[in-house]
Amino acid sequence: MSRIGKKHIAIPEKTEVRIADGVFHVKGPHGELSRTFKPEIEITIADGEVTLLPKRQTIETNALWGTYSSLIQNMILGVNTPYEKKLVVEGVGFKWNVQGDSVDLSLGFSHPVKMKVPAGLTVKTEKNTMSIAGIDKEAVGQFAAEIRSLKKPEPYKGKGIRFEDEVIRRKQGKKAA
Repeated sequence: MSRIGKKHIAIPEKTEVRIADGVFHVKGPHGELSRTFKPEIEITIADGEVTLLPKRQTIETNALWGTYSSLIQNMILGVNTPYEKKLVVEGVGFKWNVQGDSVDLSLGFSHPVKMKVPAGLTVKTEKNTMSIAGIDKEAVGQFAAEIRSLKKPEPYKGKGIRFEDEVIRRKQGKKAA
């Protein structure tokens, strides 16, 4: 039994939720999201709440039950208040800026790195911080992770790209004899 799946998901006032042919649609003040779900989990919308129940009890459906519940809750929250991830770059000569629908990164490589911003996301850069915002939690997190993976923070001086709330454990380094 899924503890997360058993909980009812409340639908806020300005949000429209509907399901048709296994596709779950959510429309809110900041946009619209849709996602296809497998028919093994029955999704019902009634009395301002979304309820999920597995059609039969198997290991796979129990795993999907909680996952689908979390996905639906993230969709409903995202169309009401967009998700945001902040990245920080540290290091001499490391910088980034947004030009149109791409991000230009100078990370100490022999060439500049260009990354295309996915549709539905907004990227803003200031000095050494970048904020990525959007209504799809998965897309925001994935794009932030892709940028971070270009230059992961190193443990000796902390140079690289890290999340704003991430703590880098520092190592001592060599000692002089």
